[in-house]
Amino acid sequence: MTGGDGDTAQLLATKRQARTAAIATAIVFATNGALNGSWVTRIPAIRDQVQASPAELGLALLCLGGGSLLTMPATGFLVRRFGSRALVTVTAVLSAVMFTAAGTAPTIWGVGIALALAGLNWGVWDVAMNVQGHYAERSLSRQLMPRFHASWSAGTILGSAVGAVLARHHVPVGWHFAVAGTVMVVCCTLAASRFLPDRGVEQAGADEPHLPAWKVLDRRLLLIGLVTLCGTVAEGAAQDWIPLLFTDERAADPGTAAAAFTAYTIAMTVGRFIGTTTIERLGRTWALRLSGATAAVGVVCTLAVPGLPAGLAGAALWGLGVSIVFPATMSAAGDGSRRPSDAIAAVSTVGYGGFLVGPPLVGFLADAYGLGNALWAIAGLAVGIVLLAFSTRTPTRHTDG
Repeated sequence: MTGGDGDTAQLLATKRQARTAAIATAIVFATNGALNGSWVTRIPAIRDQVQASPAELGLALLCLGGGSLLTMPATGFLVRRFGSRALVTVTAVLSAVMFTAAGTAPTIWGVGIALALAGLNWGVWDVAMNVQGHYAERSLSRQLMPRFHASWSAGTILGSAVGAVLARHHVPVGWHFAVAGTVMVVCCTLAASRFLPDRGVEQAGADEPHLPAWKVLDRRLLLIGLVTLCGTVAEGAAQDWIPLLFTDERAADPGTAAAAFTAYTIAMTVGRFIGTTTIERLGRTWALRLSGATAAVGVVCTLAVPGLPAGLAGAALWGLGVSIVFPATMSAAGDGSRRPSDAIAAVSTVGYGGFLVGPPLVGFLADAYGLGNALWAIAGLAVGIVLLAFSTRTPTRHTDG
C-alpha cells in the first residue's frame, strides 16, 4: 500500500468513526428527550401522590431548571477534564435515579430535592451531548445539530406516548421510571461508547483554568446568546401558553387547544429534521433570519388573524420558526473557538435562562395586560432573531483565549 492509499484509508476510517459518533449522538439526544417526555406525562400523578398545591408544584418544578442552570456554566471544564463520553454516561444514570426518586417521593419536599439533584445532572448531560454533537458535525463538515435536536423532539414524543399509556393504565410512577430509566441508561451508555474523543477538537487542555461564563461570553458569544434567548423564550411561551391562548382568547374547546399545541410540536420536529438541509443551502445566518421571520408571522397569525384555522396555521408557523434557533446557535457558539465546550456551555446557560424565566414573565404580563397582548412580546423577540442573526457567522479566527 502506498502512502497515498494509507492516508485515504485513514481518512475513510476517520469519517466512518465520525458518522458512527453522529448516530450515537442522535440516540443520546433521543434518550434525553424520551426521559423528558416520560416525566411530563406523570406530573399530574406525582402531584396527586404528594397532594401538592399548584404553587408548591410550581416551586418543585422550578428546582429542575434551577439545578440545570447551576451546573451548565462549569460543564465546559468538566468536558475537558473527564470527556463528554464519561459525563453523558454518568449523568444519564444519575438523572434516571433522581427522576425515579422524584416519582416515589412521599412529600413535595422530597420531589423538589430529587428534581434539584436531577437538574444538576441534567444540565451537564445537556451541554455534554451538545458538545459531542458539535464534534461530530465539525468532523463531517455538516450542519447536523438540527437533526440531533430533531431526535430529541422525536424522543420526547415517544416518551410522552409511552407515559400517557402507562398513566391511563395507572402504572405506578416509581415502576415506570425504574424500568424506563434502566432502558434509557443502557441505550445511552452503549451510544456514548461510540463518541468521538474530545482531545481531537478541544485546543484548550484539561490543565487550563476554567473560565467563568461571563469571561467566555465575548461580544460575539453574547450576541449569539441573545439569539438563543429570543428563541428559548419563544419556545417556552408556546409550550406553556398556546393551549390557554386558544381556550381563553379564541374561545376554542380543549380539543382544539390541544390540536394547536400538537401542530406547533409537529412543525417544530419537522423543522429540525429539515434544518440541516436548510442551513447548508442558505447558510446559517440567512436560515436564522428566515426562521425568525417565520416565527414572527406565526405569532401574528395566532394572535390577530380571525378564525381557528388561521390560529392553527399560526401555531404551526410558530413552531417551524423557532425549530432551528437553539441547535443553530449551539453550532455557532462552538465554531471558531479554542474552547468549544466552554462556549457551548456559556450560550446554553443563557438559553436555558430563557426557558426558565420566559413563561413566568409572560404570566406576569398577562396578569397586567391580558394573555393575548402579552404574547405580542414574542413577536418582538422573533424579530430580534432576524436582527441579531449576523452574529452567528463563523469567524475566521479563534475568538477566545
